[in-house]
Amino acid sequence: MQKYEPFKSGKVREIYDAGDSLILVATDRISAFDHILENPITDKGKILTQMSNFWFDFTQDIVKNHVLSTETKDMPEFFRQPEFEGRSLKCRKLRMIPLECIVRGYITGSGWESYQENGTVCGISLPAGLKESQQLPEPIFTPSTKAELGEHDQNVDLEEAAAFIDKTFPGKGKEYAEQVKKYTLSLYRKCADYAKTRGIIIADTKFEFGLDEEGNILIGDEMLTPDSSRFWPLEGYEAGKSQPSYDKQFVRDWLRANPDAGYKLPDDVIEKTIAKYKEAYEMLTGKQFA
Repeated sequence: MQKYEPFKSGKVREIYDAGDSLILVATDRISAFDHILENPITDKGKILTQMSNFWFDFTQDIVKNHVLSTETKDMPEFFRQPEFEGRSLKCRKLRMIPLECIVRGYITGSGWESYQENGTVCGISLPAGLKESQQLPEPIFTPSTKAELGEHDQNVDLEEAAAFIDKTFPGKGKEYAEQVKKYTLSLYRKCADYAKTRGIIIADTKFEFGLDEEGNILIGDEMLTPDSSRFWPLEGYEAGKSQPSYDKQFVRDWLRANPDAGYKLPDDVIEKTIAKYKEAYEMLTGKQFA
C-alpha cells in the first residue's frame, strides 16, 4: 500500500496529493487568534466535513464546488482506514484565488469595534445608530488577504483585492474580485435565509474560491462551518448585546478571559465546544451526527 504524507498542513486541514486529485482531511485541531491550540476537539473534523458537504450540495445552483467524492472507497487505499472516515474529501485541484471572501450580515466582533470608532467596517460606511449584533441593511463583502500560518490576514477593499489577485492571475484581478463578491453575497443570502428556518442566525462567514482546469471559478476549502462562521441561536436573539454562539467564539471568549492558559483548554471547555458544534450540525441539517 502506498503511503501518503500531506504536502500542506493548515490550521485545521491536511492536504494530500493523489495525482489527479487532492485529498482534504479535516483534523480535530482548533485554532484561535492565529494559533493552533494544544488540545484537539474530538470529532470536530468529522462535523466540519459533513457540514461542508451539506452546504456544497445545497448551493450547487449558485456555484459549483471542488468535491469529487465523500467516500474513502473512491480514494487511494491509504485513506481507507478508520482515522480518515467521515473527515476526508476527494477534491478537484484548483488554482486558489488568494482571498478570504468574508461576508457580514450582522455587526459584531471586530466589525463592531471598528464601527464604534469611526462608523465603518473595513472601510465601508454604515448607517449611524446601529447596535451591537444588529442586522445590517444589506450584507457587506469585506475580503481579506489570505495569510500564511502564523501571519495575520489583512482587510482590503474591492480595488485592493483586485490588485492582490492580479499578482497570481495577471490581468484577471478585477474580473475575479467582482465575480467572487457576487458569489459570496449570493451564497450568504441563500444559506442565511435557510438557516433562519432551522433556528440559526448566520452572522458572518467566509468562503474560498479557486479555478479548475477549464478556468471556471469553484468554491473550495470548507463551507459554512462553526470554524468559518458565526452561528447564533435565533431564539432569544436581541440586538444591543453580544450573542451566545454555536461556533468557536466560545473558545475565543474563554481564552480572552484566561490569558495565561497558554492556548490550552480545560476538559469542560472542550466538551462544551464539541457539543455546540454537534448541535449546530443537527439543527442545520436535520440529521443526527453519527
